[in-house]
Amino acid sequence: MPSTDSARPNVVVVLTDDQGCWTLGCAGNPECRTPNLDRLAASGLRCENFFCASPVCSPARASLLTGRIPSQHGIHDWLRAGDTIAPYEPDRNGELIEYLAGQTGYTDLLAAAGYTCGLSGKWHMGNSHLPQKGFSYWNVHAKGGGPYYRAPMVAGDQVYEEERYVTDAITDHALEFLDQQADAGGGTPFYLGVHYTAPHSPWGREQHPADLWDDYHDHCPLTSAPDGIAPPPWAASLSIPVETPEKRRNFLSGYYAAITAMDRNVGRLLDWLEKHGLRENTLVFFTSDNGMNMGHHGVYGKGNATFPQNMFEESVKVPAIFSRPGHVPAGAVCRDLLSHYDFLPTLVEYLELGQPVPDSLPGRSFAPLLRGDRLPDREAIVICDEYGPVRMIRTQSWKYVHRYPYGPHELYDLVGDPGETRNLAGEADHANTEARLRQALGTWFLRHVDPRRDGTKEPVSGRGQLGLCGAAGDGRQQYAP
Repeated sequence: MPSTDSARPNVVVVLTDDQGCWTLGCAGNPECRTPNLDRLAASGLRCENFFCASPVCSPARASLLTGRIPSQHGIHDWLRAGDTIAPYEPDRNGELIEYLAGQTGYTDLLAAAGYTCGLSGKWHMGNSHLPQKGFSYWNVHAKGGGPYYRAPMVAGDQVYEEERYVTDAITDHALEFLDQQADAGGGTPFYLGVHYTAPHSPWGREQHPADLWDDYHDHCPLTSAPDGIAPPPWAASLSIPVETPEKRRNFLSGYYAAITAMDRNVGRLLDWLEKHGLRENTLVFFTSDNGMNMGHHGVYGKGNATFPQNMFEESVKVPAIFSRPGHVPAGAVCRDLLSHYDFLPTLVEYLELGQPVPDSLPGRSFAPLLRGDRLPDREAIVICDEYGPVRMIRTQSWKYVHRYPYGPHELYDLVGDPGETRNLAGEADHANTEARLRQALGTWFLRHVDPRRDGTKEPVSGRGQLGLCGAAGDGRQQYAP
């Protein structure tokens, strides 16, 4: 069997795609049905203030994996080229690019420490045909998004179209990996990444189990997501226009159906661990790559729901649940400010890997929380995000967004205005707060940015990245206009 209580714990990371932290039943959503995620939270620690490093998939995933911000690892937008072969990826005619070559991920550290590492589902960080970052089991989506039926999946140097509902197929492959570990019969610990494409669009009825879609569409009021809010005045364009009430209802029905179908599959994973007696010695981490607006602030989407890109709470906050019965506190709720870039140092400390974390990484370990302890006092606790030339700093009480080079900038009092409805940037009464946060933002990024990959120097549009950034680029246009 895989590792027991006498060995290092196993690790399972379930990563969803575009799931807002507001969608969980255990977080107060009365409509979106997530019984297995609620079950996971009841057995562990749920974090209410957990943030992605960039509110779009590929940069956020690279930051979670490497502990680096986009201006360190160089993925600044969702990858539009470099993942798979033509004709499934027409940009650059299917040229494969390994965007994170030479950069250590936490799975590299786990593999070096003796873990058997498996990945099922979405990779979307370049060359999906090449097993990378310490993975010995590699069964992945070719691109990172697309239809839920006939999804393009990788088989060596080829692509095949999966006939099954892709959320079910990703789970089937994950269970295949788990069965292999059980059959091996040794004491080797495992790491399993289960990366769903759910609940990313498309959200049509033909894309999801009809019973779920119809139930949400026909019987749910769908009032748990806001309606009737005007888009921000500075938004020059919206990526997903929603012009009619029926279109909104269809979108939300599909979005919630995708989440509930994914939740069913999380239940299958938990059931397997329980059946094989491994639940107490497996750390399960559930999160999403980035957040999602579904009518919040008058937009539908994440950071690139608007142009210029946004840093709304619904875009940058992600669900985060840690569970290991008998070890992680059960039914606990954490309100500390934490980020995906904190995960790598946390895992190194929690698993006692004995490997130094590079000083250049911005994150700090929150492993004490997983042991039921408080975090030591830290000075200037802030969360910073970036999306190309858009950067954010957030404290417990304030958020400041700076758009290089011209703006518009934003300042929000999150205590008095948690919905971010009144932009205080430029107001004389708040000039000192704005100046203080702008200076702190600049200092934080100056400390961590790799000048060769600085996002403020990259023409990121939110419409996709086409090649390596900065000095590593080949001189061609690296971002979709």
